[in-house]
Amino acid sequence: MAENENVHQSPEKTVIHTELTPTEDGDPQVTVAEVVAELEGKNTTELTPVYEAIDHFVSNLFSSPPPATAQAEIEFTYEGYRITIHQDGTATFRKIA
Repeated sequence: MAENENVHQSPEKTVIHTELTPTEDGDPQVTVAEVVAELEGKNTTELTPVYEAIDHFVSNLFSSPPPATAQAEIEFTYEGYRITIHQDGTATFRKIA
């Protein structure tokens, strides 16, 4: 996971604030899967591929970003987490109870 993450846990839910940095292959969707896998104590191969859940929206947000004034973000559910990603790379992962 990212070095600058903040984790807030309670019995009901877990909230993780982090900054996504694309992996070596440049795909931030892989980073999403890696964060969730680490949170769940699983290998990424045990998770549903991110592209099956949200197509290529995350990659497109970083590869063809709208102007900064748009303050674009995407929000989706993946593997039991509600994930919000802002175009600046900040992300929030909320465990769904």
